[in-house]
Amino acid sequence: MGSAWDAYAEDWLRYGTFARQSDEQVDDYVEQGRRDCATKLARLVTKMDTLFDKSAVQYLQPKLHQVKGKASKEIPLLAQKHQIDLIVMGTVGRVGIPGLIIGNTAESILEQTQCSVLAIKPKGFQTPIK
Repeated sequence: MGSAWDAYAEDWLRYGTFARQSDEQVDDYVEQGRRDCATKLARLVTKMDTLFDKSAVQYLQPKLHQVKGKASKEIPLLAQKHQIDLIVMGTVGRVGIPGLIIGNTAESILEQTQCSVLAIKPKGFQTPIK
């Protein structure tokens, strides 16, 4: 199981002309982002443990991967590096015509991977296409 995370505006906070944050403050902010992602990934594993039989989880032997960067770039690299067969990801679809169908990040990942991608819309999602 993998997850990509990014500390929003990290470069601006570190190198921006008007940034007033110390390196230590930015490091703390980035670390909090990493911890938040790790917490969400741990919740997903816990949910998987409650939804599936323990023998199924033991059979699958999920390994956790947490990478820093944009999902559209890092997930395909992770899939290639670890020879992943299937990427399962949530998608909401926000921008442009491809975004209406599956979502921009999912579309980008689809274009870069050789494995299958299962994109899941959130509960209650309704397409704006009539």
